[in-house]
Amino acid sequence: MGDGGGGRKRDSPIPDPQNNYLDILGTYLDIRGTMPPHRGTLLQGTLDLLVLKTLSWGPRHGYAVARWIEQTTDDALRIEEGSLYPALYRMERRGWIEAAWGKSEIGQRIKIYSLTPEGRAQLRAESAQWSHFTAAVAKVMGPT
Repeated sequence: MGDGGGGRKRDSPIPDPQNNYLDILGTYLDIRGTMPPHRGTLLQGTLDLLVLKTLSWGPRHGYAVARWIEQTTDDALRIEEGSLYPALYRMERRGWIEAAWGKSEIGQRIKIYSLTPEGRAQLRAESAQWSHFTAAVAKVMGPT
């Protein structure tokens, strides 16, 4: 792994006291309030769930997948191309989605992604895991 900043390895579970952040699940959290705010940082592994859910509403090209997630979350979550397209290719290799060439509204050639039966099964499994995870976090957060 590369250096995560401040001379510590990114996968190290022990925070470097010289840094102002803590690495949790591959996501840096600003524990002193000194880093610029990040919008829509996702927990590792949620992108597949979001893409599968988006495609459950019907076939879309990559940009439309990202826009649907942004619009649905009132721009709270932003999916960057550098994350989205590798995820789409990975899910295609796993058989969860399939791609076909189509044409955009302006006649450009684009890839249209759709959910496969295996993808629907994966969506059900990941949705159940997400529900279990969020229920557990809700118990920890509880009434204050």
